[in-house]
Amino acid sequence: MKSELEKCLAGEVFNGSDPELAAMTLTAKRLTRQLNDTDYADVETRTALLRQLFGSMGSRVHVDVDFHCEYGRHIRVGSNVIINMNCTFVDNNIITIGDNVLIASNVQIYTATHSVMLSERVTPERPAFCNTYALPVRICDGAWIGGGSILLPGVTIGEGSVVGAGSVVTRSIPPHCVAVGNPCRVIRQLPTEQP
Repeated sequence: MKSELEKCLAGEVFNGSDPELAAMTLTAKRLTRQLNDTDYADVETRTALLRQLFGSMGSRVHVDVDFHCEYGRHIRVGSNVIINMNCTFVDNNIITIGDNVLIASNVQIYTATHSVMLSERVTPERPAFCNTYALPVRICDGAWIGGGSILLPGVTIGEGSVVGAGSVVTRSIPPHCVAVGNPCRVIRQLPTEQP
C-alpha cells in the first residue's frame, strides 16, 4: 500500500493531513519563518537555511524575502538562480528549477490541484476535507518567469523561454520563445543561444 507521500508524488489523490506530510509542512513553515526573519545581509545563514529547506540546491542561488512553500524538500534548484521577493511555491509534487533561471517577484508555482466537480472535490467522509492531487512543475535552464506570473500544475517552461509578467501558464511552454497572457500563449520564437 502506498504512503500518502508516495501518492502525492505519483499524482494521485492524497491526504494532506497525513502525519508525515503534516510534519514536512511544519518543518518548511519553521524554516521559511527563519529565512524571512534572518538579516538580509547574513548570506551564510540564509544559504544554510535554504539548503535545509530545499531538496537540492546548486551554487549562487538567491532567494529574496518573503518566500513561502508547502514542503520545501520537493523544490530542486540548479545554479545561478534568482527567486525574487514574495514568491510562493506549493510543492506538494516536485518543482524543478534549472540553471541560469530568473524568477521575478510575486511568482506563484502550484503543483496541487482539485477536481472541478464538487462531488469529487469535497468529501466530508474522508480524513481530508477535500480531494487533492499534485503534478510536477519544471522550469528548464535559462528560463525567465516574469513578475506576478502563475504556473499551474503539470507545466514545463522550456529552455531559454520567457514568460511575460502577469501570465497564467495553464499549458507547457516550448523552448526558446516568449509567451504571455491569460491563458499564456507563445507570441514569438527566440534564437537559440548559450550564456
